[in-house]
Amino acid sequence: MKRFLPVFLLSIFIVILGFLNVYFSPIVKAQDDSCSNTSSLNLDAISRCLESIQKAYNMSVNATRPLESELQRMQKQINGIKARVSQIEQDIIIKKANIDSGYENLAKQQLILNRTISDFYIKSYYNSPFLVLLSAPSASKITQVLAYQKAATDQDKAIITNIALSIQDLETKKVNLENEQERLISIKTDLDTQSAKLDKIISGAKAYQSVLSGQIASLTAKQEEILNAKSGTFTTSVGDVPLADDPNASPNYNPGFSPAFAGFSFGAFTHRNGMSQYGAKGRANQGQSAEQILAFYYPGANLNKSYGVPSTIDVIGYGPRAFEDEYMKRIYEMPNSFPKEALKAQAVAARTYAIRQGGSICATESCQVYKDENKGGAWEEAANETRGWVLEGGPNAQYSSTTGGYSNNSGWDTTSGNKDTWTSGAYEKIAGSPWFYKGWYTQNYSISSNKCGRTSPWLNTEEMSDILNAYLIQNKGSVDNGRITPITTSCWGGNPYSMGETRDLAANVGGGNVSSISNISVTYSNDGKTANITFSTNRGDISIGGSDFKQIFNLRAPGYISIKSVLFNVERK
Repeated sequence: MKRFLPVFLLSIFIVILGFLNVYFSPIVKAQDDSCSNTSSLNLDAISRCLESIQKAYNMSVNATRPLESELQRMQKQINGIKARVSQIEQDIIIKKANIDSGYENLAKQQLILNRTISDFYIKSYYNSPFLVLLSAPSASKITQVLAYQKAATDQDKAIITNIALSIQDLETKKVNLENEQERLISIKTDLDTQSAKLDKIISGAKAYQSVLSGQIASLTAKQEEILNAKSGTFTTSVGDVPLADDPNASPNYNPGFSPAFAGFSFGAFTHRNGMSQYGAKGRANQGQSAEQILAFYYPGANLNKSYGVPSTIDVIGYGPRAFEDEYMKRIYEMPNSFPKEALKAQAVAARTYAIRQGGSICATESCQVYKDENKGGAWEEAANETRGWVLEGGPNAQYSSTTGGYSNNSGWDTTSGNKDTWTSGAYEKIAGSPWFYKGWYTQNYSISSNKCGRTSPWLNTEEMSDILNAYLIQNKGSVDNGRITPITTSCWGGNPYSMGETRDLAANVGGGNVSSISNISVTYSNDGKTANITFSTNRGDISIGGSDFKQIFNLRAPGYISIKSVLFNVERK
């Protein structure tokens, strides 16, 4: 860069004034902002954030299963920092242009500066006070000439000083800008490196999740059979008599060993559409009317109390029956012991469901249970009191016994209307549903059904660890995935891995096999599903999505032990 003054002149005239800041300002001031607020980060703050992200990245790499949500948060921060760095680059471009413009303006003033310096030296020679005394005709003239000479000299000094200071200011800003450019290049290099690492681990995590989500790849016919059998088929109702509770399926049951582990389902075989019968009972017990109950479970539906009900309906296996006087009074879907308002809501749902079948309906739980004799009692009263009441519009008029405290149509079935009071405020729990929270170990919903040698749903440490080891090895190239089935061949047959084999295979997976489990934490989504289960094990934390865990649990758990609902918990005691 060309210099406009000799160094000794700069040292004479650069005095008093601070560096000017008219055209330029520092790139950014240091601020104590969060890394999440990337819009105001300066270069120092960006460096600190990158260090923080590097630490978090290292932790994620060392984790057995990096949580995608944490990785996405880190990625969002990096993307924000990239955007801020781009803004800083644009600022630097603008400031460099201003510096270049400043030098161009100074170049135009060089002639003025040179002439002013020349005039200053000439004047300092000719404007001698001694010569003025000799040449001035009077004292007043002397004073006038000296004052003029001083003013002219001061003006020349001011011009020279201002131009010299502008040069020094531009030189300082040029050096600072070059330093900032060098730092920015270094930060961009680090940022690109961190971003590439993060993209790689996110891609790996997503690829892993993609492999595990939904169905396990290439399920064998045997595995499909097991999953279908353990998932069960939904039942539409409570039935004529309330279900008896099974103390062995309760979380309070003592299996005789510790630690013990079990999966507990909220609800069971149900589709979770429409009305919960036990929920209706709980709401009726809390003073709600049939109209209020129906309004919750069938949002958007209009209750028509004078609907033109058909005179007959064809009941498969029985033939035509008078709709109101025979069919409606012979539906065995809710016991007479339930409160009247719940029975009335049930009568409206059953009547609506039958009408929507189009004139013909089956007599089993696949539709709604019909027996060819009047049920009588409170049910017949409820059918009579709601005669002609039908829901129009809204969701399908389905119903089921217990949904676990969540309805697909209405959301959380709780006293607060949200997840905050689940589970204590779930209407099904208030009503005492035996299906609200239950561990399943029987072949079907009947307590007397086959148990495959099990007395409860509780598993010991070796059995629970075996399920996690099966999870670790599934879909590995060297593993016969079709052998991940229950070890109880007396009930299921097949050629499953032994627990020793799953341990050996899992030992080759990064981190080793699972042999102990010290803690379990479960999270739930707002849409009524189990979102994630994290196991604290001897090999570190293992975090599994709800649907993936339900599947591997049902594939590998011994006997008929299973998780029935998408909303479930895993307990350790």
